[in-house]
Amino acid sequence: MARLLIFVSLLTLSACSGLSFPGVYRVDVEQGNVVTQEMVDQLKPGMTTRQVRYILGTPLLKDSFHNDRWDYIYSIKNGDELRDQSRLTVYFADDKLTHFSGNFLPASAQQDSEPDS
Repeated sequence: MARLLIFVSLLTLSACSGLSFPGVYRVDVEQGNVVTQEMVDQLKPGMTTRQVRYILGTPLLKDSFHNDRWDYIYSIKNGDELRDQSRLTVYFADDKLTHFSGNFLPASAQQDSEPDS
């Protein structure tokens, strides 16, 4: 009985502390908004918030103190290991898209950065 109690205690502690037993499968965890380069290429300055929401979806973070900024964040973890993370922040003024920043470049900036062959 004491061995069972010790085993259950260790199992409980390992679940809380993030320790893992060898051979235990850890599921991939995806969180946030999936944003692709094709979606970002559709963004143009002057678009309304409604048009941006149609292209990108509802933002993961929308600060109630800064209505002119939306954050789209995506991450995927394999157990404790972060495999991928991307971020896109779009900025508005008077309900119009002014600019964006993050892991994505607009199509025109990508074309400018590619060397001519």
